[in-house]
Amino acid sequence: MTAPHLLVHEQDDNVGVVVVEGLTAGTKMLCVVTADNSSFELESKSDVPIGHKIALKDLKEGDTAMKYGEDIGKMVAGVEKGGHVHTHNLKTKRW
Repeated sequence: MTAPHLLVHEQDDNVGVVVVEGLTAGTKMLCVVTADNSSFELESKSDVPIGHKIALKDLKEGDTAMKYGEDIGKMVAGVEKGGHVHTHNLKTKRW
């Protein structure tokens, strides 16, 4: 079995977490949903460091980012499916 590139915690999440070093744009990632051990493929649109997030669908400004089945913040800029999600386009709603 091939090791996954991206972990998604719940089926309703719209971001997943990169779990490999050196993920580059154009990589066809193996993505595993930990809640039910299902998998799917997704192409990375950019280089993304380990521990950072990738959008599982197109997200627009104002959308809520979901990870662990929880609201983790608001998109402050749009990102395409497969794109890098981090502090440049996602902010907490706490303050």
